[in-house]
Amino acid sequence: MSPATLPKPSEPRWRRRAEARPEEILEAALEEFGARGFEAARMEDIAKRAGLSKAAIYLYFQSKVALLEALIEAKVGPLAQTAQMIASAGSADPLNALRTLATAAAFRLNDPALLAVPRLVIGISGRFPEIATYYREHVVEKARGALEALIEGAMAKGQIRRADKNAIVRAFIGPLFFEAMWTHVLGGETALHDPQKLIKQQFDVLLSGLELRA
Repeated sequence: MSPATLPKPSEPRWRRRAEARPEEILEAALEEFGARGFEAARMEDIAKRAGLSKAAIYLYFQSKVALLEALIEAKVGPLAQTAQMIASAGSADPLNALRTLATAAAFRLNDPALLAVPRLVIGISGRFPEIATYYREHVVEKARGALEALIEGAMAKGQIRRADKNAIVRAFIGPLFFEAMWTHVLGGETALHDPQKLIKQQFDVLLSGLELRA
Protein backbone atom coordinates (compact mmCIF):
# COMPACT_ATOMS: atom_id res chain seq x y z
CA MET A 1 0.00 0.00 0.00
CA SER A 2 1.48 3.32 -1.04
CA PRO A 3 1.75 6.26 1.38
CA ALA A 4 -0.91 8.10 -0.63
CA THR A 5 -3.45 5.34 0.03
CA LEU A 6 -2.67 4.79 3.69
CA PRO A 7 -5.66 5.64 5.92
CA LYS A 8 -5.27 8.91 7.74
CA PRO A 9 -5.03 8.60 11.51
CA SER A 10 -8.07 9.88 13.35
CA GLU A 11 -7.77 13.33 14.84
CA PRO A 12 -6.47 13.16 18.41
CA ARG A 13 -9.22 13.40 20.99
CA TRP A 14 -7.39 16.12 22.90
CA ARG A 15 -7.26 18.33 19.81
CA ARG A 16 -10.97 18.01 19.14
CA ARG A 17 -11.60 18.74 22.79
CA ALA A 18 -9.40 21.84 22.73
CA GLU A 19 -11.22 23.24 19.71
CA ALA A 20 -14.58 22.72 21.42
CA ARG A 21 -13.53 24.40 24.66
CA PRO A 22 -14.49 28.01 23.88
CA GLU A 23 -18.07 26.94 23.13
CA GLU A 24 -18.17 24.74 26.23
CA ILE A 25 -16.89 27.62 28.35
CA LEU A 26 -19.53 29.97 26.94
CA GLU A 27 -22.31 27.48 27.71
CA ALA A 28 -20.94 27.05 31.23
CA ALA A 29 -20.75 30.82 31.66
CA LEU A 30 -24.34 31.29 30.53
CA GLU A 31 -25.50 28.65 33.02
CA GLU A 32 -23.47 30.20 35.83
CA PHE A 33 -24.61 33.73 35.06
CA GLY A 34 -28.20 32.50 35.00
CA ALA A 35 -27.85 30.64 38.29
CA ARG A 36 -25.85 33.19 40.30
CA GLY A 37 -26.12 36.45 38.39
CA PHE A 38 -23.29 38.11 36.51
CA GLU A 39 -21.74 39.87 39.48
CA ALA A 40 -21.81 36.88 41.84
CA ALA A 41 -20.55 34.38 39.28
CA ARG A 42 -16.87 33.46 39.61
CA MET A 43 -14.44 32.43 36.91
CA GLU A 44 -13.40 29.35 38.89
CA ASP A 45 -17.02 28.16 39.06
CA ILE A 46 -17.45 28.69 35.33
CA ALA A 47 -14.25 26.73 34.75
CA LYS A 48 -15.54 23.92 36.96
CA ARG A 49 -18.80 23.72 34.98
CA ALA A 50 -16.76 23.50 31.80
CA GLY A 51 -14.46 20.82 33.22
CA LEU A 52 -11.40 23.07 33.26
CA SER A 53 -9.02 24.47 35.81
CA LYS A 54 -9.27 28.14 36.75
CA ALA A 55 -5.92 28.75 35.06
CA ALA A 56 -7.06 27.08 31.83
CA ILE A 57 -10.13 29.26 31.38
CA TYR A 58 -7.93 32.36 31.25
CA LEU A 59 -6.24 30.96 28.15
CA TYR A 60 -9.52 31.64 26.35
CA PHE A 61 -11.20 34.52 28.19
CA GLN A 62 -9.50 37.11 30.38
CA SER A 63 -12.55 38.18 32.38
CA LYS A 64 -16.29 37.80 32.92
CA VAL A 65 -16.81 40.87 30.75
CA ALA A 66 -14.91 39.17 27.93
CA LEU A 67 -17.08 36.09 28.42
CA LEU A 68 -20.28 38.10 28.22
CA GLU A 69 -19.08 39.93 25.12
CA ALA A 70 -18.35 36.56 23.50
CA LEU A 71 -21.82 35.34 24.51
CA ILE A 72 -23.36 38.39 22.85
CA GLU A 73 -21.49 37.59 19.64
CA ALA A 74 -22.33 33.87 19.76
CA LYS A 75 -25.96 33.95 20.86
CA VAL A 76 -27.43 37.22 19.57
CA GLY A 77 -24.92 38.38 16.98
CA PRO A 78 -26.18 35.93 14.32
CA LEU A 79 -29.60 37.61 14.40
CA ALA A 80 -28.02 40.95 13.49
CA GLN A 81 -25.92 39.25 10.81
CA THR A 82 -29.05 37.67 9.34
CA ALA A 83 -30.68 41.11 9.19
CA GLN A 84 -27.68 42.49 7.31
CA MET A 85 -27.69 39.59 4.84
CA ILE A 86 -31.42 39.96 4.14
CA ALA A 87 -31.01 43.71 3.67
CA SER A 88 -28.10 43.21 1.25
CA ALA A 89 -30.06 40.69 -0.82
CA GLY A 90 -33.38 42.54 -0.70
CA SER A 91 -32.71 45.76 -2.58
CA ALA A 92 -34.93 44.75 -5.52
CA ASP A 93 -38.00 44.36 -3.30
CA PRO A 94 -37.31 46.01 0.07
CA LEU A 95 -40.84 45.61 1.40
CA ASN A 96 -40.80 41.86 0.84
CA ALA A 97 -37.34 41.72 2.41
CA LEU A 98 -38.76 43.47 5.48
CA ARG A 99 -41.41 40.76 5.76
CA THR A 100 -38.73 38.09 5.41
CA LEU A 101 -36.61 39.74 8.08
CA ALA A 102 -39.53 40.10 10.48
CA THR A 103 -40.55 36.47 10.01
CA ALA A 104 -36.98 35.25 10.56
CA ALA A 105 -36.75 37.33 13.74
CA ALA A 106 -40.07 35.98 15.03
CA PHE A 107 -38.93 32.39 14.45
CA ARG A 108 -35.71 33.06 16.39
CA LEU A 109 -37.51 34.86 19.22
CA ASN A 110 -39.61 31.76 19.81
CA ASP A 111 -36.48 30.21 21.32
CA PRO A 112 -36.27 31.19 25.02
CA ALA A 113 -32.51 30.60 24.99
CA LEU A 114 -32.09 33.56 22.64
CA LEU A 115 -33.36 35.96 25.30
CA ALA A 116 -31.01 34.71 28.01
CA VAL A 117 -28.19 37.04 26.96
CA PRO A 118 -30.31 40.19 26.40
CA ARG A 119 -31.90 39.64 29.82
CA LEU A 120 -28.44 39.49 31.37
CA VAL A 121 -27.38 42.67 29.60
CA ILE A 122 -30.52 44.55 30.62
CA GLY A 123 -30.09 43.45 34.23
CA ILE A 124 -26.53 44.74 34.57
CA SER A 125 -26.49 47.64 32.11
CA GLY A 126 -26.75 50.26 34.86
CA ARG A 127 -23.66 48.94 36.66
CA PHE A 128 -21.75 47.85 33.56
CA PRO A 129 -22.47 50.50 30.91
CA GLU A 130 -19.62 49.19 28.78
CA ILE A 131 -21.57 45.95 28.30
CA ALA A 132 -24.66 47.88 27.22
CA THR A 133 -22.50 49.85 24.78
CA TYR A 134 -20.99 46.65 23.38
CA TYR A 135 -24.45 45.12 22.89
CA ARG A 136 -25.76 48.26 21.23
CA GLU A 137 -22.82 48.54 18.85
CA HIS A 138 -22.53 44.85 17.95
CA VAL A 139 -26.21 43.87 17.80
CA VAL A 140 -28.69 46.74 17.92
CA GLU A 141 -26.95 49.16 15.56
CA LYS A 142 -26.23 46.44 13.00
CA ALA A 143 -29.85 45.27 12.96
CA ARG A 144 -31.10 48.84 13.00
CA GLY A 145 -28.90 49.76 10.05
CA ALA A 146 -30.28 46.84 8.05
CA LEU A 147 -33.84 47.87 8.85
CA GLU A 148 -33.23 51.50 7.94
CA ALA A 149 -31.68 50.49 4.61
CA LEU A 150 -34.75 48.42 3.70
CA ILE A 151 -37.16 51.13 4.86
CA GLU A 152 -35.31 53.76 2.83
CA GLY A 153 -35.36 51.43 -0.16
CA ALA A 154 -39.10 50.83 0.18
CA MET A 155 -39.74 54.57 0.37
CA ALA A 156 -37.51 55.23 -2.65
CA LYS A 157 -39.41 52.64 -4.70
CA GLY A 158 -42.79 54.05 -3.69
CA GLN A 159 -43.75 50.92 -1.77
CA ILE A 160 -44.49 52.98 1.34
CA ARG A 161 -44.92 56.70 1.86
CA ARG A 162 -42.18 58.93 3.20
CA ALA A 163 -42.08 58.99 7.00
CA ASP A 164 -39.60 59.22 9.87
CA LYS A 165 -37.33 56.16 9.64
CA ASN A 166 -36.66 56.12 13.38
CA ALA A 167 -40.38 55.96 14.10
CA ILE A 168 -40.83 53.14 11.60
CA VAL A 169 -37.93 51.15 13.10
CA ARG A 170 -39.48 51.46 16.56
CA ALA A 171 -42.89 50.45 15.24
CA PHE A 172 -41.26 47.48 13.53
CA ILE A 173 -39.16 46.23 16.46
CA GLY A 174 -41.45 47.13 19.36
CA PRO A 175 -44.17 44.48 18.87
CA LEU A 176 -41.61 41.70 18.36
CA PHE A 177 -39.65 42.68 21.45
CA PHE A 178 -42.85 42.93 23.48
CA GLU A 179 -44.03 39.51 22.28
CA ALA A 180 -40.72 37.90 23.24
CA MET A 181 -40.74 39.49 26.71
CA TRP A 182 -44.43 38.70 27.19
CA THR A 183 -43.82 35.06 26.30
CA HIS A 184 -40.46 34.22 27.85
CA VAL A 185 -40.24 36.62 30.80
CA LEU A 186 -43.82 37.30 31.91
CA GLY A 187 -45.27 33.93 30.95
CA GLY A 188 -48.10 35.33 28.86
CA GLU A 189 -49.93 33.51 26.10
CA THR A 190 -47.70 33.61 23.06
CA ALA A 191 -48.29 34.41 19.42
CA LEU A 192 -44.76 33.32 18.54
CA HIS A 193 -45.89 29.74 17.89
CA ASP A 194 -47.18 30.99 14.52
CA PRO A 195 -44.58 33.57 13.41
CA GLN A 196 -45.99 33.97 9.90
CA LYS A 197 -49.45 34.84 11.21
CA LEU A 198 -47.94 37.23 13.77
CA ILE A 199 -45.92 39.06 11.12
CA LYS A 200 -48.87 39.26 8.74
CA GLN A 201 -50.94 40.90 11.47
CA GLN A 202 -48.09 43.26 12.37
CA PHE A 203 -47.59 44.31 8.77
CA ASP A 204 -51.32 44.80 8.23
CA VAL A 205 -51.35 47.26 11.13
CA LEU A 206 -48.03 48.90 10.29
CA LEU A 207 -48.66 49.33 6.58
CA SER A 208 -52.12 50.75 7.09
CA GLY A 209 -50.33 53.77 8.52
CA LEU A 210 -47.68 53.83 5.81
CA GLU A 211 -49.71 53.18 2.69
CA LEU A 212 -49.40 55.68 -0.12
CA ARG A 213 -51.86 58.54 0.14
CA ALA A 214 -53.44 60.36 -2.76
